[in-house]
Amino acid sequence: MKVLIADDHALIRQGMVHALRNNSIADTIVEAEDRETVLAQLQQHADIDVVLLDLFMPGAKDFDLLIHICNNYPDIPIIVVSAAEEPEYMRKSIDLGASGFIPKSAPMEIMLSAIQLVKSGGTYIPADMMQAKSDSSEDRIPQPAEMNMQEIEENELIVKSAESLTKRQSQVLGLMAKGQANKEIARELGVSEHTVKIHVTAILRLFNASNRTEVVVKARNARVLPDD
Repeated sequence: MKVLIADDHALIRQGMVHALRNNSIADTIVEAEDRETVLAQLQQHADIDVVLLDLFMPGAKDFDLLIHICNNYPDIPIIVVSAAEEPEYMRKSIDLGASGFIPKSAPMEIMLSAIQLVKSGGTYIPADMMQAKSDSSEDRIPQPAEMNMQEIEENELIVKSAESLTKRQSQVLGLMAKGQANKEIARELGVSEHTVKIHVTAILRLFNASNRTEVVVKARNARVLPDD
């Protein structure tokens, strides 16, 4: 695996390099300390498998570097590694197309697991992000009185999963329910098809579903579709 580590702090890069090599995660590692070097490395190394990206680097403003990479290199998954641990930064990073978000305060083992998950096509969402989303939900969806206990418990799990969706994932779920394919969803939302695939994968995992149809059926039964 070839990994690009993009961070302006040399000590942090060195720590990541050490962890990746000692745990046999990456065969090749390239580094970048600012926006210009990140773009140069991406142009020079077309076979990069994963980018570990610090949001706030010299030459980068807000989320513009993340957006640029997602738009111009849609097939390269990006894991944001940031000292900004506010849930809104996490949610926005995922909404913009990042395949994961790792707070810099997280143990190194979390980063290693997240890289392997993302490389296999998954999306890493921090537990803090999902908890914050759940805590901010004021209303619970009432359960029909005629449901048995197992159905109620299953629907409660689905409701909690729906509460953990980011705004963009919720939009994707709504369009999935309308029968739109990834390409159609990407066109409607103005994002890349790769970004849509990332969101679909995250939705499947959250709902513990094996396919799109199962997700939509579960969401409909629990009345948690965005249009409900």
